Amino acid sequence: MNKLLSSKLWWLFLLIVLVGINYLASVVHTRVDLTQEKRYTLSPATKKLLRGLHDKVSVTVLLTGDMPAGFKKLSNSTQEMLQEFKELAGSNLQFKFEKAGEGLDDSARAKMQLHLDSLGLKPTNIKVKAKAGEAQEERLVYPGALITYRDREVAVDLLQGQDMTGGVQSLNNAEALLEYKMARSIQKITADTVPAIGYLVGNGQPLTYNVYDLIDRTLRQEYRFGFVPIDSVPVIPPVFDALVIVKPTEPFSDQQKLKIDQYIMNGGKVFWLIDKLYAEMDSLMRSRSDFVAYDRNLNLDDLLFKYGVRINGNLVQDLQCDKIPLVVGNYGNQPQMQLIPWPYFPTLSSYSGHPIAKNLDNVLSIFPNSIDTVKNNIRKTILLSTSESSRVISTPAIVSLNSVKTEEDLKTFNQAFIPVAVLLEGRFSSLYTNRLSTGTLDTLAGIYKQPFRAATQQESKMIVVSDADLVANVVTANEGPLFMGYNQFTNNQYANKDFFLNCIQYLTDSSGILETRGKDFALRLLDTKRTEEDRVQWQLMNIGLPVVLVLLFGVVYQAVRKRKYQGKK
Repeated sequence: MNKLLSSKLWWLFLLIVLVGINYLASVVHTRVDLTQEKRYTLSPATKKLLRGLHDKVSVTVLLTGDMPAGFKKLSNSTQEMLQEFKELAGSNLQFKFEKAGEGLDDSARAKMQLHLDSLGLKPTNIKVKAKAGEAQEERLVYPGALITYRDREVAVDLLQGQDMTGGVQSLNNAEALLEYKMARSIQKITADTVPAIGYLVGNGQPLTYNVYDLIDRTLRQEYRFGFVPIDSVPVIPPVFDALVIVKPTEPFSDQQKLKIDQYIMNGGKVFWLIDKLYAEMDSLMRSRSDFVAYDRNLNLDDLLFKYGVRINGNLVQDLQCDKIPLVVGNYGNQPQMQLIPWPYFPTLSSYSGHPIAKNLDNVLSIFPNSIDTVKNNIRKTILLSTSESSRVISTPAIVSLNSVKTEEDLKTFNQAFIPVAVLLEGRFSSLYTNRLSTGTLDTLAGIYKQPFRAATQQESKMIVVSDADLVANVVTANEGPLFMGYNQFTNNQYANKDFFLNCIQYLTDSSGILETRGKDFALRLLDTKRTEEDRVQWQLMNIGLPVVLVLLFGVVYQAVRKRKYQGKK
C-alpha cells in the first residue's frame, strides 16, 4: 500500500477508489434513524406491503412549486418518504412531482379540476411571496397525490382530517400521517378483495338522506356493502367482516340480541353507534322552548354491560363545542340571528394516543351520552372524550336553547375527559350462557353447524359510540346531503368521516397498516425570544467560527510543513 501511494500513479488509484465508492452509493442506499420518535423508520406492515407489490404503482404528487415554508417542508418529506418506498418496492413503484394544470389551456385545466374534485381532492388557497415591492400572490395548490394501479386510480389528500387553522401543528400532523396515507392508499388500490360491511336494519335504523354520506359515499365506495334485515335472517351471515348498528329507535327483542351475540361469539366485529336518549334538534326548533330528552328503552343495556360498557341515560355538555344560529334579538320586526356556541354539540378529541384517532382533528357530536366502562377481562381504550371543561346533565335531561345563562353556570363545567367512544378488545363472553333451552341450543347448532358459543375462541374487538349522529349528515334544499361532521353555518368540516373509516379499518384489517397512524412527530421549535436576544452570538458562531477554524488550520498546517522541511535541510 505504501509503495502504491508513493508511486507516480497514486492519483489513478485514488480515482478508482472514488469511482467505486460512488458506484456502491448509487446501488446500495441506507441511512440511520437517530430521531427519538423514529421519524424515518417505516413500519414492518408498510415494508411487507411494498415488497409484495406484483405490478407497477405510479404516484403523482401535486404539491410542488412556489409555496410557503410549511408546505415546502411537507412536499420534501413526501419526496423522502416515496424514495424510501421505492427502495423497497423497486421498479414496481414510480413517482413524480408536477404542478396541477401546468401547461394546460383553460378548458383542459377546468376538466382536470373537475376530475380531481370527483376523486375528493380539494385545492387549498396559499399566499406566495412575490418580488420585492410587490404584494403577496394568492394561488391554489392541491396538497395531495394521485395513485394509479392498472386501471384504478385513487387520490390522497395529505391534509384530510386536519384543521388548517392549526397552522404549523396541522402541517406537522399531516407529515406524521404521510406513511399511513400513502401505504393505506397503495394497499387499497392494489387489493384484490375488500372487507364486507353489513348495515343492520329492523329496529328503526335510518335509511334516509340523513345517512346518505355514510351509506352511499362511504361504505359503498370503500367496501363491499349490504343491508342485514335482522328479522329476515336466521343468523347474521358470517360473510360480513363487520356489522354497523346505527341509531336504532325501537327496542331489541331477545331473539334479535341473540343473533348479534352469536355473530360476535363467532368472530364478528360490531360498530355500535347508539343514542340512548331521544334528543333531536328538530324537536327543539319546532317547540322553540325546552324539552325533556327521554330514554328510548332499546333493551341493549344488559348486552353492552356484558361486553364491558354502559351507556348512561344523560346528556353531555362541553364548552369546547360547535356553534348554531340562534335569535339574539330583533331589529324592527326582523329577528337577528347570531352563531352561538352550543354545549350540547361537543367537539371531541382523543387523549389515549390510539392510532384510530391520533393526529386527527376534532370530531363533532350531537347530544352525546356518557359511557362508563365495566370491570371485566376486556381491554378498554377511550377513543373520543370531551375536553377539561364539560359536565353531565342527568335524567330527566332538559334540553334548552339557553343552557348557559350566568357565570355560575360556567363554573359547573368542572368534569374532564368524559368518554363518548370506547374500543373493546379481548375474548368476549355470551350474555346467553346457561340461559337457553335445549331446543334453542339444538336449533343454533343446526344453523351454525356447530354448538352454541359461550365465548369467542380468539380475541375480538368492537367499538361503542354513544352518539349515532356522529355519522349523520345535514340535508339542505340547495345542496342536498352534505358530509358527515359538516356545519353548514360555519363551513367547518370536522373529522367524523376519517374517524369512522379508521374505526372500520381497525375492526376489519389485520395487516397493521393503521398502526402507522400512531407516529408522533415532535415539534422542536426555536425559542423566538432567546434567538432574538442571542442573535449576534449565534451569527458569530455560525459565520465567524468556521472562518476562524479554517484560518487556524492553515496557520498550523503551514507551521508544521515549514518545520518538517527545515529539518530536512
